[in-house]
Amino acid sequence: MRIRTAAPLALAAATALAGSLLASVPASAASHQGGLHLGKIQYDSPGKDTRTNTSLVAEYVDIHNNGKSKLQLKGYKLKDNTGYTYTFPSFSIAAGKTVRVHTGKGKNSAAHVYWNRGSYVWNNTGDKARLIKPSGALLDSCSWGKGTGVKVCH
Repeated sequence: MRIRTAAPLALAAATALAGSLLASVPASAASHQGGLHLGKIQYDSPGKDTRTNTSLVAEYVDIHNNGKSKLQLKGYKLKDNTGYTYTFPSFSIAAGKTVRVHTGKGKNSAAHVYWNRGSYVWNNTGDKARLIKPSGALLDSCSWGKGTGVKVCH
């Protein structure tokens, strides 16, 4: 069951806290931002959770390549806490570009790929996205609890 809440006061407090925490993060904590990393995650698609493809496509994860060269993502994996896994086919991401991994169905392009699922992946009440190299090594992760439906990881 997916739970939706509206808590403007809690959102304001969380935003203020996040801002103060970001200001105190040491430079070494952001070192992976020179390459491939998780960005914005829309873990709760806007509107009612109807399981229509329109709703499923609105649930997504952005992956950024802040490196100086194009990267081949074949074999990279995107996983959640329960083990749902998207494995990239042969797919290149240009330097400085973002690819959006949508939960629903669609036609892949240079900026969008589709998991082609008929149900949601990311839990609204808390989950963790993991970006894993073909070798199995964890490249990046981002977690959230109950919130606004959007998590900006980096």
